[in-house]
Parts: sequence; C-alpha cells; structure tokens
Amino acid sequence: MNQVQTLGVPIKERYLALDVLRGLTIALMVVVNTPGSWSHMYAPFMHADWHGFTITDLIFPTFLFVVGNAMSFSMKKMGAMDQSLFLKKVFKRTLMIFLIGWLLNAFPFVNYSAETGYSMINWSEVRLLGVLQRIALCYMLAALILYYLGKKGALVYSALALLGYWAVMYFFGDAGDPYSLTGNAALKLDLWLIGANNLYMGEGIPFDPEGVLSTFPSVVNVIAGFLVGKFIQDLGNNTNTVKKLILWGIGLLVICLLWDLVFPINKKIWTSPYVLLTISLDLFLIAFLMLVIEVWKKRDWTYPFEVFGRNPLILYVLSGVLISLFYAVRIGDQSFKGMIYENLFTSWLGPKDASLLFSIVYMLLIWLIGLWMDKKKIYIKV
Repeated sequence: MNQVQTLGVPIKERYLALDVLRGLTIALMVVVNTPGSWSHMYAPFMHADWHGFTITDLIFPTFLFVVGNAMSFSMKKMGAMDQSLFLKKVFKRTLMIFLIGWLLNAFPFVNYSAETGYSMINWSEVRLLGVLQRIALCYMLAALILYYLGKKGALVYSALALLGYWAVMYFFGDAGDPYSLTGNAALKLDLWLIGANNLYMGEGIPFDPEGVLSTFPSVVNVIAGFLVGKFIQDLGNNTNTVKKLILWGIGLLVICLLWDLVFPINKKIWTSPYVLLTISLDLFLIAFLMLVIEVWKKRDWTYPFEVFGRNPLILYVLSGVLISLFYAVRIGDQSFKGMIYENLFTSWLGPKDASLLFSIVYMLLIWLIGLWMDKKKIYIKV
C-alpha cells in the first residue's frame, strides 16, 4: 500500500479512522432510511421537524465530510493532472453518481394498485434531486474549487457561501418568516427552476431538502472534510492533532450557537449554523476515532464498520434497491416487506420496537452482503 511521509509519521492512503467513520455513517443511513414503519419511530432516529437538531441530522453531512476526507488523498493525483483529464474525471464521476441517484428515485420503475396491478411510473414526475445527487454536486463543486483556488480559495468560498446563503435566505424569503417551510428562498428557487412535479413530497408540499440553493452551503461540509484530512496528514496521527481538532470543534460550536440566535439550525434548508454544528461534531468524532484507533491502537472492534466503509456507495445504493423490491413484490394482497414485517416483527413487539428492530436487521442484511464483497475483494467505485 502506498504511504505518504508527513513529519516522519507514515499516513496510509486510507487511514482506518476514516474507514470506520465512513462505515458508521453508512450503517446509520441504512437504519434511519428503512424503518419498519414511518409512523412508529423513536425520536433520535427521525429528523427534526423543522428548526432544531437530532442525531439523525448529523448522518448526511458526515457522509459529505468523509467524501471530503477521501478527496484529501485523491486530489494529490488529480491536482497534478492535466486540466482536461481532471475535468473529464470529475464530470464523469459527478454525472454517474447523479444518474444513479435519479434512477434510484424512480426504481423499481413501476407502481402497484389493487385495481390495476402494476403500471409504469410517470417518468416526467420522478424526483430530480436527492441524497446521491447532492453528493455528486457537492463533490463536483468542491473538486473544482480546490483544483482552481486551492485551500485558501476554499476557505474564502466557505465563508462567502455561509454568509451569502444567510443573506439570500433572509432577503428573498417571506418578510414575516423567511426561514419557514412555505416561505423560504430555497423552495422558491426550486419551484421556479425545477417545478413542483419533480420535487420531494415528504413534507406534505413540494419541497426538496436537497434543493439547488442549499447545495452551496453543503459544499462547505465537503471542503471541511478535505481540510481536516490535509491537516491530519500534515501533523500526523498523534495526541497533538487530536487536541487541535477538538479545539477547532469547540470554536465552531460556539460560533454556531451564537449564529443560531438569528439564523436557526435547520437540516432541511441546510442553514449556515447547521453546517458549522455538523462540522464541529464531525471534528469531535474523527478526533475520538483517531485517538482510539491510531493513537491507542485499539482496533479489535473496527472490522464491522470497515465492511461498510470499503464499499460505501454501492452498499447505500443496494439498500435502496433492495427495500424498493421488498415493497414492489406482492404476495397475495400484501407486499413482501409488509408480510415480513407483520409476521416477524409486529407479531411480538410494540410498534416502535418492531420498527427499529426491522431497520437494524435490514442494515445487518446489507452488511452481510458487504462482508461477502470484502471477503471476495470486490470493491466498486464510481
């Protein structure tokens, strides 16, 4: 395995703490995305209704953070590339991830009703954006910023994006409540640019939490991951690095809490204080994992998370494909998922416990597939 020497300390091209953080993130994404019942969930496994924060609200920005962390290694090679080759690689990867996300929104490409059976979906109403689409766009923008502007330019972008987003949301949102569900500027832009038919409907109205405008502050999560990755490589895996990461985390947390007084923490419109909060918590997480794994060398417990961390994208996609098939396949008047859930979970557990256990068991099913892939040395990258 290739290594990079920094201040006398060898840093692996994919250090273990990053794989564990990535794996933990994917495992939690699967758990929160596939409850047995969306009507029966424990509060920590749900997003905040609007303003506010739950531990579930940390998962997606953490994935963006680890994307940036991984870029701190890959950009060494890409940064030395000819411009045309660099752009080709970045745009190709962006397009592939975006397209996979869009197809995942449409999968399994059919609807079912008891009266008419299966019928083809209306392709003109497939949701355009989503989790993978945001990852693709954030990766693209962060890569371009870092390639052309470097670390200092990325810091300038981050400051301008967070402050500019606040200004746009305030001045272009409804005067009475610019940060409300129905009156925020991000919704207005998506309705004008994309149209109601291709937006997420989970809030009861056409509103996309992965919309166009809020993509710009979310790029900062990727840039933060990149800068932290470079910082770790420069200083090495030691207690001094851990202490500095914690201090940076505390500083960002203080700024976040002060900013929250005038610009509320909100995942669904990805507010600037939300960005700072999630980066702060990710700094604490990566510092803790570095301390345990890299400094104390306690690694006996890490492999289950490494399984997810080595094939993150394909396992996340597979989790979405498989649960969609569970819903689409009919056994009598029930879906396969409904039959499994009713017979194996709700038959002996209360509603919330059954819902949580289903999501955990489903996550373990995806993990077993990841384990098989790891044992066979199958690693799929897009």
